[in-house]
Amino acid sequence: MLAGHRSLLVDLLGHGHGDRPEDFAHMLEAHADALAAVLNAASAEGAQLIAHSMGGAVAIVLAARHPRLVSRPVLVDADLDPLPPAPGAAGSSGIGSYTEEEFRAGGWAGVRDRAGAPWWATIRLTGRTALSRSAVGLVAGTVPTMRELLLGLSIPCGYLLPEAEAPLPVADALEAAGVAVLTVPGCGHTIMLDSPDGFARATATVLAAPDAP
Repeated sequence: MLAGHRSLLVDLLGHGHGDRPEDFAHMLEAHADALAAVLNAASAEGAQLIAHSMGGAVAIVLAARHPRLVSRPVLVDADLDPLPPAPGAAGSSGIGSYTEEEFRAGGWAGVRDRAGAPWWATIRLTGRTALSRSAVGLVAGTVPTMRELLLGLSIPCGYLLPEAEAPLPVADALEAAGVAVLTVPGCGHTIMLDSPDGFARATATVLAAPDAP
């Protein structure tokens, strides 16, 4: 799928093996600008981005704010609209219902227990400050929303939807705007873990599609 391409694997600040600056805002715009700095430093203009969940929202904002840097986003079950805070829920909507102080003081443990080991394992390397502020960023969303920004992009884009979440309510609007929506069978939100082959095939389909005329 990526043979012959230069590949950069990027952890957002506070996530994975990325640095953990305590003075970083972690809003979607801040993540997008930090990723732009990485791509500029790597001379990676016109990058094809494969981005999952919140990373997909960051990719949309990046493409809107720094269009020179992005040629084709592949959005993997990306967040397209602000998340309503949901006290007592797992995931970003639950995390975003806490203040940062509440989350760091012990709210994180409640989210961990409600989410369960498989989901928590996917974010075990994420700093608690980054988790809290990034979730608040997803609850706030952007203005215009990520979905509106995506609809306004003039580059080829793909959206990979897990079968467990189909149908996508905004699929018709996305496809009318030229966004290819592909449903990946046999998977949930973590498409690349649940169905590696399906993820690879769908991503390859988006990357091989011709540019819009």
